[in-house]
Amino acid sequence: MSTMAVPDIAVAPVRKGFWTRSRKVGLTLLGLGLLAAVLFGALATEQEARFTLSDDAAGAALEINGTIGAILFGIIAIAAGAALLAGVPKRWFLPVLAVGLVGFVLSFLCWQVSAAPAGQNFMPLVNIIRGTFILALPLIFGALAGVLCERSGVVNVAIEGQLLMGAFSGALFGSISGSVWVGLLAAALGGAFISLLLAVFAIRYLVDQVVIGIVLNLLAVGVTGFLYERLMQTDAEKYNSAPRFSNWEIPLLKDIPVLGPALFRGNIFLYVGLLLVLVIHIGLFRTRWGLRTRSVGEHPIAADTLGVKVLRVRYRNVLLAGVVAGIGGASYTLALYSFTKNMIGGKGFIALAALIFGRWNPTGALLAALFFGFADQLATYLGAISSSIPSQFLAMLPYLATILAVAGLVGRVRAPAADGKPYIKG
Repeated sequence: MSTMAVPDIAVAPVRKGFWTRSRKVGLTLLGLGLLAAVLFGALATEQEARFTLSDDAAGAALEINGTIGAILFGIIAIAAGAALLAGVPKRWFLPVLAVGLVGFVLSFLCWQVSAAPAGQNFMPLVNIIRGTFILALPLIFGALAGVLCERSGVVNVAIEGQLLMGAFSGALFGSISGSVWVGLLAAALGGAFISLLLAVFAIRYLVDQVVIGIVLNLLAVGVTGFLYERLMQTDAEKYNSAPRFSNWEIPLLKDIPVLGPALFRGNIFLYVGLLLVLVIHIGLFRTRWGLRTRSVGEHPIAADTLGVKVLRVRYRNVLLAGVVAGIGGASYTLALYSFTKNMIGGKGFIALAALIFGRWNPTGALLAALFFGFADQLATYLGAISSSIPSQFLAMLPYLATILAVAGLVGRVRAPAADGKPYIKG
């Protein structure tokens, strides 16, 4: 009997390509830096760009020649892009990227502020920071609602509907009762109502979670729009004139330069939002509830084997998410505006993007929400100083920032393993 020798097969080692994510982002940042240094530097004027440390033109300010500032910060963005293109350790990727993006934004601002009409060539930093947090508030609450759901394994596309129902309920019941606290409670229950429907259909009846989320958004738009026309439009004084939460000043902290007036002279929603980020972060990563929540979102079968009530955890967290989002909706109607049809205007979907951008982490979601809030506030500021950029583009700015952030900066992210997968107990 003869045997045939099988020749050894050489397996070539898998090589990592040159164009890694870091280098691709670096090349993009390098191009943005060149654009800033050349184009923004050419369009800027020799007039001083003033960044005042107050909420108006008075007081101390950081000043820089518009042209010099635009070119200098553009060069910083170029250097950051070149560093990423050359290859930096993984732990330095985000800090270098942040420096490059800040350089690009500051170059842009030096152009815009220096080219503004006389008397408007200043940026009030206190006002910008305050506006950023105010505009980010519904995004913060919405993203936290997404964290609570998706860490439990339930996709929450219904954030838009939860925010809208919270805003409507807060306005309606706050107006009828004349109490901001009744309005706040009603807003929490309104958001919880949408979450209850999400939980029942997604967990109990195993309906596709993305589809039911979209349906619930449409339901919220329809119900609130109908009741708005029948009640609020016909008698706004009775049904759409909710009292407002006043600003609460925190002693000592309110006197911190720049940050004090911006953050510590705000309303209850600002403090509750920041507190919730801290509480949910600690809860998720430092408590038994958080361990069970993450185990249910990652491996529900193993969690069930260890005695964790998977469906109970999911129901509880989805309802809690609705309460959080409902309070976020009330930040519109109990602090800023009267209710109008579909007033959330897509913020729920931006909150969903902030959730992904923040990698399903409460702190990351906060930072992402602030990024989008800044884009929104920047559009408002540029409109106020009569920017040469078309108003239509300025209105698109927050949404463009959302697309660029999620598509270009996040890279590969991994959602909880069981996210969107119904659990059927054997």
